[in-house]
Amino acid sequence: MPLRLVQVNIKARDEVALGRFWADALGWAVDSEGPGVTNLEPVGFRWPHPSAVCVDLVRVPDPTTVDYRVHLDLAPSQDGGLVARLVALGATRLPDHDDERATVLADPEGNVFRVLAPGLASPDTGPIAAVVVHCADPRALAAFWDAATDWTLLELADDRARLRSSAGVGPFLDLVRGPATPLTSHVHLDVMPYPGDDQAAEVARLRTLGAHDADVGQGEVPWVVMTDPAGHDFCVLSPR
Repeated sequence: MPLRLVQVNIKARDEVALGRFWADALGWAVDSEGPGVTNLEPVGFRWPHPSAVCVDLVRVPDPTTVDYRVHLDLAPSQDGGLVARLVALGATRLPDHDDERATVLADPEGNVFRVLAPGLASPDTGPIAAVVVHCADPRALAAFWDAATDWTLLELADDRARLRSSAGVGPFLDLVRGPATPLTSHVHLDVMPYPGDDQAAEVARLRTLGAHDADVGQGEVPWVVMTDPAGHDFCVLSPR
């Protein structure tokens, strides 16, 4: 059975401080599954559920060596004050990278993200409007993620492809043409089999779709690190 896209993983020097920033930015609750990991999800949320792609922040010694070519697009606030509030929380404006679609910022550890202009975000995504993956060939990468997950392919063009949960809720997965993310990003995707499905069987299926095993120094862990056909790292979690 296809996988679920359940969360994004952000590598951090200080996962607690960066977790506080993102919790305040998104209006989400903070939890932890153990030392070095901070979990963020909507208040009252029962993980996993397609209405939200949650956030895990994991402490690593030097996240500056990691660039996953993935960033978050946030939905604008109704009052138009989200950018100012994010700056007050510790984000940095990057006005040289703004365009008519979005305001570009960096979080306190330098991870670039965007706040979409009013009218460009679907009203029912929640605070994360889209998870954006930069790639050379959106059509090819869309074919992989369409087959790998139970998400529905909604748009397909040479410069962008768009998927969303088959339940029609939560953020979009946007695959955007570009050689790399414009600026630093320490974000990658985490996917999970459905309960009763087998992690090893899903990993084997992903290999037939063009994914490869990856060694990022993870050691003995319950998840499997892979790269998609475009070279982006992602993790296959254990079923839950």
